[in-house]
Amino acid sequence: MAQPLVATAPEPAPTTAEPDVARRLREQNAHIAQIAGGLAHEIRNPLSTLSLNLDLLAEDFQDAETPRERRAGARIERLKHEARRLQDILENFLRFARLQDVRPVETDLNSVVEDLCDFYEPQASLRGVVVRTHFADDLPRVPLDADAFKQAVLNLMLNAEHAMPEGGELILTTRCDGPTVVLDVVDTGCGIPEDVCSRIFDPFYSTRKGGTGLGLPTTRNIVEAHGGSIEVQSVPGRGSRFSVRLPAARPTAS
Repeated sequence: MAQPLVATAPEPAPTTAEPDVARRLREQNAHIAQIAGGLAHEIRNPLSTLSLNLDLLAEDFQDAETPRERRAGARIERLKHEARRLQDILENFLRFARLQDVRPVETDLNSVVEDLCDFYEPQASLRGVVVRTHFADDLPRVPLDADAFKQAVLNLMLNAEHAMPEGGELILTTRCDGPTVVLDVVDTGCGIPEDVCSRIFDPFYSTRKGGTGLGLPTTRNIVEAHGGSIEVQSVPGRGSRFSVRLPAARPTAS
């Protein structure tokens, strides 16, 4: 039996007794992310204007009569396609860059995952993906920024969907493991080759045509912003398991 490949995202910076070097690096990364996010905002506005003008131009050539007008119309459509692609990249990058400030509150993880599955299931059905859930009954609450965390899990679900172009099963399981709460996201897709597995959390790395390579790095950022970690186990041809570990909320003193 093939052994699963295992890749783990880098450990998050310590949150207590944090060494000065680690703290400075995190502050520098936050500063760079802030600058990059600001630049992306500056690009997004004129890009939106460009897209709007291309839409108006396309309407002018909707009933093209001459070969020259038809060629112009085709070029405009290509430019619209590229503008949309750039907008998608920018939106993904902004989600990646703005994750410096999550606001966690004690939350029922099962409830968050269940809400997300309800949201995703119509799309899964269209793609031939069957979503199953197995929730631990006695799961402790976890400090979560629910909206940010839903984005992290949705990225994992979409990644699984892309790994199952002919359909398959997507299984989400919660469990306790010592002081941590674990969410496993398992798919029955094509699996991940060893050389890819070691790079899937690298920003802008993607093997999918048209992929931005920011979905899984964004998920890693969100998980680490909650003091958690993420790892993947995969067997090419059989599927993958992404395991998200989160610290359980501390019991309230009575």
